[in-house]
Amino acid sequence: MAFGGVIFDWDGVVINSASLHEKSWELLANELGLDLPEDHFSLGFGKKNEVIIPEILKWTQNKEQILMWGKRKEELYREQGRTEGIPILNGVRPLLLSLATARIPCVIGTSTEKGNLSLAFEQLKIGHFFSGSVCSEDVTHGKPDPEVFLKAARIINQPPENCVVLEDSTHGIEAAISGGMKALGLSTTRTETELFLSGANKVVTDPSIVNISLLKSLFVN
Repeated sequence: MAFGGVIFDWDGVVINSASLHEKSWELLANELGLDLPEDHFSLGFGKKNEVIIPEILKWTQNKEQILMWGKRKEELYREQGRTEGIPILNGVRPLLLSLATARIPCVIGTSTEKGNLSLAFEQLKIGHFFSGSVCSEDVTHGKPDPEVFLKAARIINQPPENCVVLEDSTHGIEAAISGGMKALGLSTTRTETELFLSGANKVVTDPSIVNISLLKSLFVN
């Protein structure tokens, strides 16, 4: 077992998009005339819309309506992203540069849609750092199922046990661990305690301290 690649979750790991996503849910609820549970955002963070709408929001169980409303929510997110801009988290760009210099492959494994990635790549000019991506459209089972990360590992031709997943959600940490990968928690949207309890190998409070040495240290017994 040796460090061979990095799988990046997206929201809360590469970009600081929580406020944009939360606002897009509020806009959608207003459009539909539906209520949002008080804790809906924290409960649904990191999950697919196909899970959030029926299980967290309890708006409908109709599959066609779930898909339609989920697509509309992401359209609203992109509208806000174009207007307000999508901020990259501190330390991410230097980390990507150092990984590229060291020829350590990087890939994205996320619950977000491909269109959201495309918009951020257009604004931030970081798409070239990644060998590819696995998004919500590419999986049958969302996190905490490990499908998204297992598919991401295949893109960079690495066995799961050689990969580090960077995650900010409890569902994502659980998915990484169940997939046999190392999990580095970033407490950008969840607390250190929550991430540790989900199984994270290590948790950092400041994404800017993440470097290759830290990632390699996860593989030292």
